[in-house]
Amino acid sequence: MANIYFSGSITGGREDVALYRRMIDALEADGHRVLAGAVAAEHIGDGGESLALGEIFARDIRWLDESDVVVAEVSTPSHGVGYEIAYARYVRRIPVIALYRRGRTKRCSAMISGDPGIRMLEYEDVDAVLESLRQAVRYPDRLP
Repeated sequence: MANIYFSGSITGGREDVALYRRMIDALEADGHRVLAGAVAAEHIGDGGESLALGEIFARDIRWLDESDVVVAEVSTPSHGVGYEIAYARYVRRIPVIALYRRGRTKRCSAMISGDPGIRMLEYEDVDAVLESLRQAVRYPDRLP
């Protein structure tokens, strides 16, 4: 089973926290270890965690360094999510799976969707994308 770093918006907006939780629960049900921190914590608002900024940074980099794959929900734009994706791709060189809900914004960032090394999973309904996500995580070596 894989160590998965799950990335999603915190300060960019918390509307999708229940969605993040469903995705994380599905991955954990498959036996994966999912490192998500405050992303799926319903008690955390868009102000973020109460930890010092440097502590959050150090913890998240440590988690990225422990991970085999990154799953990033990118429907809500977030500087932090973009940073984590770039770190995973170009520092760690580990697979990245980006989930994007059609109709959420005008379009997904070209820097994310245009990167041929990122596996994009566009979806409208979380139930419809969960099996594709589980499959992509199961076989990360088949990612671009």
